[in-house]
Amino acid sequence: MNLLKSNLLGVMVLAGALSFYACSPKSSENEESTSEEEVVDQGSGLNVSVSNATVEGKEAQIYTLKNANGVEVDISNYGGVIPRLVVPDKDGKLENIVLHYEDLEGYSSSTNYFGSTVGRYANRIAKGKFSLDGEEYTLATNDGPNHLHGGDKGFNKVFWEAKVIKDDSKAGLTLTYVSPDGEEGYPGELTTMVTFELNNDNELSVDFEAATSKATVVNLTHHGYFNLSGLKETILDHELTIWADHYTPVDETLIPTGEVIPVEGTPFDFTTPHKIGERIDQVPGGYDHNFVLKSESDGQMTKMAELYHAGSGRVMELYADSPAVQFYSGNFLDGTITVDGVTYGQYYGLCLEPQTYPNSPNEESFPSARLNPGETYTHRIEYHFGVK
Repeated sequence: MNLLKSNLLGVMVLAGALSFYACSPKSSENEESTSEEEVVDQGSGLNVSVSNATVEGKEAQIYTLKNANGVEVDISNYGGVIPRLVVPDKDGKLENIVLHYEDLEGYSSSTNYFGSTVGRYANRIAKGKFSLDGEEYTLATNDGPNHLHGGDKGFNKVFWEAKVIKDDSKAGLTLTYVSPDGEEGYPGELTTMVTFELNNDNELSVDFEAATSKATVVNLTHHGYFNLSGLKETILDHELTIWADHYTPVDETLIPTGEVIPVEGTPFDFTTPHKIGERIDQVPGGYDHNFVLKSESDGQMTKMAELYHAGSGRVMELYADSPAVQFYSGNFLDGTITVDGVTYGQYYGLCLEPQTYPNSPNEESFPSARLNPGETYTHRIEYHFGVK
């Protein structure tokens, strides 16, 4: 175990984090390599099972967390992706509510980032360049003239080391990835841990931790595409509330202009509930914007947003400790992907991505994304599912 990984694990222990037992997919005294088996049966209706899949010609695993209410979430050690999230509607019917590919292989060539863990830097960096301490770093320009979601092979396209969490109140999984110094142009060896936990209150949490060997920039998030209808219709009739009274306008390449302006009187005002389709025609290209919370959270968990679909009765409440959330309305879905007979056309899924501001490394007035050696980056997201 290298020093960075040891430091991260130490931080988790000091924070009272849960204990783990190793779940190395290919060899473990606690499990055999079978196509599907139960890894942990926690009692209280909580369990974790694992199945194998193939991606990029290698064996990958899909871990399924399940609670006593039938809620299930699949998580793969390839890309930290969530290809399935099953929750009940108002009648108790269980359905998947996230966009995905037919199989894991689809994620290897993905440009949509369905359900992925994205990093090192989620969102965009202008012209693929930033400077730290007088040194300029050049990144891939994989989104027109800009850098997006970590580059050509970001965290969404690497294999992570997986460990199942052993705890009586949650079913969980921790993924670890060590990104070498210089990978995708970023400075510093970055050790990242992502922990997914599901409890019997139908709450799914995602915790990120990272440590670096050199000064670098970090902005990690989960990139799920949600559709609370059970993927039966577009998200235009979903009702959205975002507790943010400012947003960052963007230029024609979706890079923030540097301004932070009020949402009041604009189609970006979701401080009271609005259907997404109600004003989307007033936003050229659709929503793909950074919403700034009413007050800086200072690392405290804040209810950022609430999504509601009247037909199913499903509600998703979003909590996080980041200063902003990116709302993306699935503008670039173009009908070329069909899964289980469902074609993903424009606006067929939406993303709510808690994070720091896009292009923060190049905007001094934006919250800093810098991480120094000896520091620990932390970020927590919670999705609470219910009905009304």
